Amino acid sequence: MVCGEGGKYPVYRTGSDLTRFFSRAGVPRFVHDGTTRKWWTLHSLQNCTGPELQRVLLRLASPKEYGGNKAQVDHAFANLNEILQVEGLEVYLDGVEPKLRRVEAGLREEPPAEEELKPLPPPDFGKLGLDPNIARVLALRWEEADRCVKSRAYLAATITMGSLLEGMLLAVCQANPRQANQSQACPKHPQTGKPKQFHEWKLGELIDVAHAEKWVDLDVKKFSHALREFRNLIHPFQQMVEQVFPDEDTCNICWRVVQAATNDLARVLK
Repeated sequence: MVCGEGGKYPVYRTGSDLTRFFSRAGVPRFVHDGTTRKWWTLHSLQNCTGPELQRVLLRLASPKEYGGNKAQVDHAFANLNEILQVEGLEVYLDGVEPKLRRVEAGLREEPPAEEELKPLPPPDFGKLGLDPNIARVLALRWEEADRCVKSRAYLAATITMGSLLEGMLLAVCQANPRQANQSQACPKHPQTGKPKQFHEWKLGELIDVAHAEKWVDLDVKKFSHALREFRNLIHPFQQMVEQVFPDEDTCNICWRVVQAATNDLARVLK
C-alpha cells in the first residue's frame, strides 16, 4: 500500500515520493536509494520502531496525504483496514485526524479469482501537457492494446504496448528538447558527435535518457527495457530464434510497466 502497486491502492509512489512519504510520516531517516521500491520499503518498515510504524500507518490514512480527496481517502481506509483486520486494529477519523484503535480480530474474505485480464483504464493524455495530436494518437494506441488483450491477441497487445511506451517517451523528449539533447545518455552520431534527431532515437535510448533525467525511476527503467525486448518480437525471425510466445501473464506485466511509466512521466509533465 505504501508503494501503491498494481493499481489497487489510491496513490502510486515513485522512489522520490517514498522518501517524501516517510518524511511526512515523521520518519525522515529513510531515503530511497534507487533500488526496487517494494523491497526497499519492506526493509524500511522492518527497521521502524513501534512508534514509527504507528506514524506510518496513520499517515497512510491521513486526508492530508491525499490532498483531502474524499474518494482517495475512502479508498485508503478500505484498503488499510482490510490489511489491519487480522491484527485486531482499525484506523478511523477523529475530525480530520486519523487514529488507531483495537477491534475484534478477524479474517478478511478473499475476493473471487479473476477469470480474465482486466486492462487498466487509459490516462487522460491531454491533461499531461502533450501536443493534442500525439495525445490523441496515444489514446487510440491504448484502446488498440485493450482490444488486443480482450481478443487474446497477446503478441499484438505486447507490441502495441511497447509502441505506446515509445510514443510517450518521445513526446516527453520533444516537450523538453534542450534537456533531452544535453542528457549524458543522449544518443549521438559517431561521426559528428552531435545529438541524433529525435526521430532517430531507439526505444532503448529513450528509456536511458528518461532515467538519466529522472523522468522515470530505476525500476521503471529496468522493466521498460524488458518490455522493449518483447516489443522486438514484431520481427518474426526474432521470435523464431528466441522461441518466446507472449501470453495473458505477459500482457498483465506489460500493462503494469506502461502504467508505472505513465505515472512517472505524468509527475514530470505536470
